[in-house]
Amino acid sequence: MTTPEQHAQVEKLMLHALSLASRGPVTGGNPQVGCVLVNDAGDIVAEGWHHGAGTPHAEVDALTTLGGDAAGLTAVVTLEPCNHHGRTGPCAQALLDAGVSRVVYAVSDPGANSAGGAERLRAGGVEVIAGIAQAEAEEFLHSWLTAARLQRPHVTVKWASTLDGRAAAADGTSQWITGTAARQHVHEQRARADAIVVGTGTVLADDPSLTARGDAGELLESQPQPVVLGRREIPAAAKLRQHPEQLRQFDGRDLNAALSELFEAGIRRVFVEGGPTIASAFIAAGLADELLIYLAPKLLGGPKVALGELGVTTMAEAKDLSITELRPLGNDVLIVARPAPSKTAAAQPAVQHPATEPTVAPATETEA
Repeated sequence: MTTPEQHAQVEKLMLHALSLASRGPVTGGNPQVGCVLVNDAGDIVAEGWHHGAGTPHAEVDALTTLGGDAAGLTAVVTLEPCNHHGRTGPCAQALLDAGVSRVVYAVSDPGANSAGGAERLRAGGVEVIAGIAQAEAEEFLHSWLTAARLQRPHVTVKWASTLDGRAAAADGTSQWITGTAARQHVHEQRARADAIVVGTGTVLADDPSLTARGDAGELLESQPQPVVLGRREIPAAAKLRQHPEQLRQFDGRDLNAALSELFEAGIRRVFVEGGPTIASAFIAAGLADELLIYLAPKLLGGPKVALGELGVTTMAEAKDLSITELRPLGNDVLIVARPAPSKTAAAQPAVQHPATEPTVAPATETEA
């Protein structure tokens, strides 16, 4: 696969494998992976994707569809075939046993235990080609790769504010800054997260349920686990106590420790939806991998700003961001941003915060 035509063909196949991967579940500890098996003529003879924890991986799913005999075929896989025994066996060995002659993948597996599939395949006489459509696959797997590389959950920090950066009016009212389209988008993002994080200040002020709901208020199939940071007690009658997923609480003094514990519990995507103090704490600690900012065409003025202290005193210390998406949502605008490459979370030191719960309420338009 060295000519431009051959490269374009395999890249097209990889993009198709990525579309297959998107059919798998977003949440959970496993990545979304797709695989196609191709003959010498470039025809797809089988395809598969990972359907969820405990099910066959994409490569095995494709091999099963084929019937197991893949002698002489090329496997095009979005992620390097795994090389470890988990709930299922190593995919690299399954491909070897099936007789594939070539494996093409987009992104190397960053896992300490699961990496090494390419080496196993090469040792078995299989041609291995890496890096096809890598940029597209890196973007597709951004949150999972971040978690795997940093050994902590990928953190998305969300807030809603007016154009002048206010999260509430001077009297504390904040519902509703944004319109229904923006608020429904928030529910969709909740459903894509393994956990949703707020502070006890938000719980006490707003009594949110923190569930992911549809347009009609119905519970969506996927629900994030509610996580509360802070030392104040959550009332027995709080709506969070009725959440379909188990409630977890941390004192909030060590964000890194809390994220580490969540990672060990299989949490890979965290959605931070608290007040200005919670959001600022994650950003100041270098733990915000992505920001979702919902801007409403309103002006409020006053002291209720969307972010608090970030530890920035001069322009030279400003936290640079890269905007990855701008999207209109009804009359509002969504800005998706990530830390600029020179200031990624991986380069930040561990930071402990003595207090991460808001002392004023309410939070930044947290949904009920």
